[in-house]
Amino acid sequence: MINFLLQADTARVLARVLEGDRNGDGELSWLELFMMGGWIMIPLAAMFLIAVFVFFERHIAIRKASRLDANFMNIIRDHIVSGNVTAARSFAKNTNNPVARIVDKGIQRIGKPINMIESSMENVAQLEMYNLERNLNFLTVISRAAPIFGFVGTLVGLMQLFSQIYQANELEIATISQGIYTKLITSITGLLIGLIAYLFYNYLHTQIEKSVNKMEVAAADFLDVLQEPTR
Repeated sequence: MINFLLQADTARVLARVLEGDRNGDGELSWLELFMMGGWIMIPLAAMFLIAVFVFFERHIAIRKASRLDANFMNIIRDHIVSGNVTAARSFAKNTNNPVARIVDKGIQRIGKPINMIESSMENVAQLEMYNLERNLNFLTVISRAAPIFGFVGTLVGLMQLFSQIYQANELEIATISQGIYTKLITSITGLLIGLIAYLFYNYLHTQIEKSVNKMEVAAADFLDVLQEPTR
């Protein structure tokens, strides 16, 4: 008799949980789980889409900025050492790359003191770094806001659940299980989106640091070239 009652309670819980099973296949799809989370899932979905868009947009931009001909600095060195500054600048100006723009600024300042050349190149490097980091703040905000939205959804859901219990003036395990199960979806979703945004940010930040290192190396090589005697 006890086993029968336990099975009946379990069946009741499962029946209420599967109320979100709209297609009647006995399982909850990702879309059905999403809909069970309530209205709070809409801003969470928006944050997820923004995080994915920012990641791929920045990833493509950073990869493009990191591409540079291995012989770029060798060609610049040959032109400058041979005294052909015009050819060096033309080559740098026609290369669409942060490193090339930094070197181009240095070429424009040839003839001035080294510290002034270095300062001008640093200014361009800061601007290029700012361009690479553009929109990354969205990932930072999402990584912090998504879990908060998830917990807010859970709290709102629990408040609604207790309100329903109060109005019905009865306490049923099935009702509690259904409410908690449904509202925990928002917490889990918020945490996952926050984690994804955090990983996206750290990956892109690492790639930006690699690009910045290339800029620093190229700037140092260019300043060394200026110290070499012309042919």
